[in-house]
Amino acid sequence: MMLDKNALEVFVTLVQTRNFRVASEKLGVTRPAISQTLRRLEDRLQISLIQRTTRSLSLTEAGERLYAEVAPAIAQLNQAVIDITALAGEPRGMLRLAVSSIAERFLNGELLAEFITRYPQIELDITVTDREFDIVQQGYDAGVRLGEIIAQDMIAVPVSRHQRQMVVASPAYLARRGAPQHPDELLQHCCIGWRREPGVAAYRWEFEEQGRAFDVAVNAQLNTNDMGVMIRTACAGGGIAIGLEETWQPWVARGELIPLLDAYLPAFAGFYLYFPSRKNLAPKLRALIDHMKM
Repeated sequence: MMLDKNALEVFVTLVQTRNFRVASEKLGVTRPAISQTLRRLEDRLQISLIQRTTRSLSLTEAGERLYAEVAPAIAQLNQAVIDITALAGEPRGMLRLAVSSIAERFLNGELLAEFITRYPQIELDITVTDREFDIVQQGYDAGVRLGEIIAQDMIAVPVSRHQRQMVVASPAYLARRGAPQHPDELLQHCCIGWRREPGVAAYRWEFEEQGRAFDVAVNAQLNTNDMGVMIRTACAGGGIAIGLEETWQPWVARGELIPLLDAYLPAFAGFYLYFPSRKNLAPKLRALIDHMKM
């Protein structure tokens, strides 16, 4: 039997106040409305809940049992509404994000440290992954990845400048094997490849020549899904590697790695924070969007 939650709340309030006038003031309804609601509830249950006189009221056995069962549930429901209302008012709560491992600006620590300092009531839960999946189905509030692989039904907010791929090798490797002058020559070189996850084909290196896009399936002697492994192996002279320019920049600046084939690597759209809808956007996610724009 389905019962009206409002009727149960009227009943609980009436029991707690033991007074029709006080209950009506607390609930913001008239005294006759309370009497009618109680009568409908008793009719629905086919049993008397409250014995009423001109001066007092008391619970029947059925009323005592119903109150004991219902009052804690009503209190819990009301508290839940209060808690949800609080979440809608200020940035707080758990914010779950799925972030690409190559989103350097987002993951470099400085941005995240500033965010959690600015919003102490928000708890960040970040999963670093390059696997493609439905963030909504997996329970994430938002994700961060390159714009070209975000589903079209998502709202996407840019969180980085344009990106560019960079091919690099160490001075030691170049001294030993020479530098390729065209991407096709990579097939004669030792390369370090990247893949998203086990069982997934390695990334085909993408280039552009005179406005024509093309890719090269290099014969990588080492494939990994860990950028740290790629960096250390390339710096040690293990081969030629590819990745985002901002990933390699510190090692290039120190001369540990040398850029190659720059003329074939144009800029492209960068990283986006993406989520399913702008409607009723949670303050915690709005706070992150605003922070990324600072």
